[in-house]
Amino acid sequence: MILQNHSPFPSGIREQVALALVEDVGSGDRTAALIPEGQWASATIRVREAAVLCGQPWVEAVFAHLAAPVEIVWQVDEGAMVAPNSLVATLRGPARALLTGERTALNFLQTLSAVATQTHRFVEAIADCRAQIVDTRKTLPGLRLAEKYAVRIGGGTNHRLGLYDGILIKENHIAAAGSLTAAIRQALAAAPPDVFVEVEVETLAQLEEALEAGAPMILLDNMTLAQQHQAVMLTRGRAILEVSGGVTLESVRGIALTGVDRISVGGLTKDIKAVDFSMRFQLDE
Repeated sequence: MILQNHSPFPSGIREQVALALVEDVGSGDRTAALIPEGQWASATIRVREAAVLCGQPWVEAVFAHLAAPVEIVWQVDEGAMVAPNSLVATLRGPARALLTGERTALNFLQTLSAVATQTHRFVEAIADCRAQIVDTRKTLPGLRLAEKYAVRIGGGTNHRLGLYDGILIKENHIAAAGSLTAAIRQALAAAPPDVFVEVEVETLAQLEEALEAGAPMILLDNMTLAQQHQAVMLTRGRAILEVSGGVTLESVRGIALTGVDRISVGGLTKDIKAVDFSMRFQLDE
């Protein structure tokens, strides 16, 4: 089953891979240099646990950056569910390049597959509800677009990519503006057509003020299930409602059943455990 097509964020892959290889290879791979330069090899990548496979474009970019004629044949599609010990890919090319690129390629694969797998768990938990699972800006520095790509592969939805493509008014912004209403009105007046405006509220009284001020999207921060249900009743579709704060796999379904539109989960990208992949080599005769 394919959960999501390839990335809407193809830009940045080359730069991420280049930085990762500089970090790992530096002035040269001294261990791979022990292998004769003309030696070719074959390799296999296997996954050791159940996961949503994610990161193929980054693996391909690693070996492309090494300027090596490495042939990669993927045995499963990007976004596919894979069982433990499944064969993921076969590779063939210069042995030095395969050895040099191995860890960087697997690092991307294990991290992005972890994000996609975690996202898929949350999406499946509320599959029969109307709410969307949404990511946050709590990402690894330098890998935001990659991790947000992985969220989409796992079936989730991206929130703003950064501070530049959305306005999210929080407590300190409200204090600086003088009031919740003033902050919303300033944001609506300043926002270009392609930039959304959202305001965070902590009480139902703030919710009502935000609705009166015309906020198109409202974030319910750390409210109880009862408060979230009341918020849905008060809003009556006048704004998109998002829930944030301490959302877990155990709590997400109850939140979705209140009728909110979106549930943002920092743990999709912040609290992940790398998926276990391995690469095994065989020298060509």
